[in-house]
Amino acid sequence: MKLRSVTEVLPKTRVILRMDLDVPFLNGQISDNARLIKSLPTIRLLLEKECKIAIIGHRGRPDGKDENLSLRPIYLELMSLLEPNWENLIESIFIEEVGDGERLDLSMAKNHIVFLENLRFWKGEESNDPDFLKNLVEISQAYVNDAITVAHRKHRSIMLYKNLPAFYGLEFVEEIEKITQIIENPQKPLTIILGGAKEDKLDGLIKLTEIADHVLIGGKLPLLVESPKVESLKVIVAELRKDGFDLSDEDIEAFKAIIAKSKMIIWAGAMGFFENEDCRKGTEEIAKAVANSESYKIIAGGDTGASIVNLGLKDKIDLIASGGGMMLELITKGKLPAWE
Repeated sequence: MKLRSVTEVLPKTRVILRMDLDVPFLNGQISDNARLIKSLPTIRLLLEKECKIAIIGHRGRPDGKDENLSLRPIYLELMSLLEPNWENLIESIFIEEVGDGERLDLSMAKNHIVFLENLRFWKGEESNDPDFLKNLVEISQAYVNDAITVAHRKHRSIMLYKNLPAFYGLEFVEEIEKITQIIENPQKPLTIILGGAKEDKLDGLIKLTEIADHVLIGGKLPLLVESPKVESLKVIVAELRKDGFDLSDEDIEAFKAIIAKSKMIIWAGAMGFFENEDCRKGTEEIAKAVANSESYKIIAGGDTGASIVNLGLKDKIDLIASGGGMMLELITKGKLPAWE
């Protein structure tokens, strides 16, 4: 599978750039701008090509317009990241109404970057309404997707590749290539570790047993898994501590024994109630075992990634994927809605 890179976008093109803008906030301030930083190389490349860029994305799960979930502070943060490292002044504007085609057209003519308000303020985004963003599409010449965390969502801003020549961001392409190694060049034994609290991780369990030699299940998932899904001998479901909030010592040792023999490991989701310091032992012990193994290692999920970073083990991981749901869907289906 070969995605067309943003490097192939022609100079002086009007581009719609879909970014990962759903960054975490704490006390009204951005607490982690890593998703914005990931897209900086793609934006700079487009600016070097003298392209005009309309940046789109979402934040949170608003029910209609919600000023508390506006993208304006994210726009300001992005511009502050770009401008100190750019030799020329970047003309930009923030637009609150995405349906005003005349204003969009004029704004793209006058600015390097046009940054649109939270797309989820309008129902057409999540319902994939073909008329939503029609005015923007009509004045644009190319679409670049650099929003890998939502590449598995059939939302309007992800499906624009059906309306315009489509390309993918630098980080997007690199991450997809690393994940698809699991499909195209699996190394055995292959172990998949599932954790966290999202039950939809179990939806592809049967398919995962066809790919993996071992599937280890921890986190809250042992309390949610249905017995017909775990009849395979490949699946090991943690017994958990008596309180159900973390792996037991026996679980940890059993998981570590399998990890030590693995040649490829995919891990999505914490092994316990990570928010509680008393429930981090399972996650941290598994993180150490995965990082110190000699396998090809891909992990995903906020708490999973946090445990690796906090333990100083990031450099021992081949890829910290942007999203667990995206990664598991790509592994089980071999494609995503972002390019079907």
